[in-house]
Amino acid sequence: MNLALIVFVVAFVAVFLLRVPIGFGMVMASVFYFVVSPSPAATVDMVASKFIAEMSGSFIMIAVPLYIFMAEIMNTGRVTQIIFDFAAGLVGKRRGALAQVNIVNSIIFSGMTGSAIADASGPGNIEMKAMIDEGYPRGFTAAVTAASATEGPIIPPSIPMIIYAMISGTSVGALFMGGIVPGLILGVVMMVYTGFVSIKRNYPTGHRLSAREFIRKALRSSPALATIVILLGSIYTGIVTPTEAGAIAATWALIISVFFYRAFGPKEFLLVLKNTVKSIGVLSFMIGAAYTFSYIVAIEQIPVLVANAMMGITSKPWVMLLITNFVFLILGCFLDVSTIQLVFVPIVLPVMMKIGIDPVHFGVVIVLNMMIGLSTPPFGMLLFIVTGLSGAKMKDVIRELVPFIILFIGVLFLITYIPDLVLWIPKMMGYRPGL
Repeated sequence: MNLALIVFVVAFVAVFLLRVPIGFGMVMASVFYFVVSPSPAATVDMVASKFIAEMSGSFIMIAVPLYIFMAEIMNTGRVTQIIFDFAAGLVGKRRGALAQVNIVNSIIFSGMTGSAIADASGPGNIEMKAMIDEGYPRGFTAAVTAASATEGPIIPPSIPMIIYAMISGTSVGALFMGGIVPGLILGVVMMVYTGFVSIKRNYPTGHRLSAREFIRKALRSSPALATIVILLGSIYTGIVTPTEAGAIAATWALIISVFFYRAFGPKEFLLVLKNTVKSIGVLSFMIGAAYTFSYIVAIEQIPVLVANAMMGITSKPWVMLLITNFVFLILGCFLDVSTIQLVFVPIVLPVMMKIGIDPVHFGVVIVLNMMIGLSTPPFGMLLFIVTGLSGAKMKDVIRELVPFIILFIGVLFLITYIPDLVLWIPKMMGYRPGL
């Protein structure tokens, strides 16, 4: 290791231990590296030029603000309540109905928002209030909400998948299609477990709607549900790219929210814009910092060192996937999704490619792995969101979440070792693994 690399590693570890925000931490570590490097001015100029060229020419990255904007629009109170009422009608009268509605509602919103945080803080807030009013324990209520919110980035669209596509050069459409089956498996697993617990604990039953009332709610929610059809249908038929589909879906969401549902006026619209710009600003800074960080990692050939070290342990793909999943699950307990995705995925991805792991398969596996991290203590973001919104005690939420996390890890290893669960639909739509 040369002096610049030593300074870089020490600086990054230091800012991590000091709990400096990861974006600033990556920038600070990179600055220290450039200061010590033999020709800092030339290196900084090269990084800046390449970053501007990459970001300005990245058609994929344009999709991110569009999906964030759509998520902010769909998270307005009236739209979320309408979808919630429709989900309640689908579930009907059964034991623990509102807990099942929570999961179904998240599956529906997964096709609109692409964000676990947006799901937990928007629809999740309505779901938790309804469950608590019905008499469900706060700990269980918060746990179901956190668990169901992990569906957001698995079922398309998915903001983490878009960022992974930028990192890996993989097709966004193939990643979106790859997330459908795993997302549905997660939903079924959660509903089966929730149903079992609800019967065992004698949770309240739901309310069966008449056929006329259900049809009325279905028609009321149909413009919002059409967002999913427009978004995914336009992508899978090849009419438009995922980026263009994001623009179309965001426009549709704006039109129905303003003119059909009358969900917000100028004041609320400005708030949506403000939240969107804020989210994009934070994410753009993170990506910029990560690009600089990744450039240093690449020129110092750290991925090669990691690959050689891992290949020295084993060259068997199934063992490599086991090690990678285990390491990323541990990282998820302590780091946020952005850190894992922008710092560690670019280091591990070349190793996976070298041993023949398909990038779409690996991308969906890693996204699910990171979503599990959102609910794991001590630093899972969803834990803090649902605890704050529900008023539940953290220890109660964690206790109720443990079975969900175990089930999620089971699904993670299922899709890890049965790649066709991820690649089946992409193959049907023309994707060729390894090409």
